Amino acid sequence: MVEGKCLCGLVSYVYHGTIEEIAMCHCSQCRRAQGGAFATNSPVNADNLVFTGSENIKEFPSTDNKVRAFCTNCGSALYSAKKDLPRVKRLRLGTVTTEFSCDNKYHIWAESRAVWDEITDTHKQYRQAKE
Repeated sequence: MVEGKCLCGLVSYVYHGTIEEIAMCHCSQCRRAQGGAFATNSPVNADNLVFTGSENIKEFPSTDNKVRAFCTNCGSALYSAKKDLPRVKRLRLGTVTTEFSCDNKYHIWAESRAVWDEITDTHKQYRQAKE
């Protein structure tokens, strides 16, 4: 079980599952949405993700197929979801409050990384989304 919450605490969640992979996305949209060099997220089964305070979640359509969800009070990024993958949410791992371990880490859209950022670890890098 994985628990998490936004910065102000109005939105919290429990994921009844485990984090099985960690994607570090360097695309320009993720960088702008997170305000950093990349977004760190994990695809999870949406059926096993339960939110409290969901009335404080706003979904912003960042493309025709994708929404990015955040807390309406503090702005914490919570997840993204694609219309063509309705059973998957990409949970923003910076909001997780429980300890967990996951060795399956990789970079996506690595060639789109910020010019001021350098990837220095040995995790697999994909030019675009994971192939």
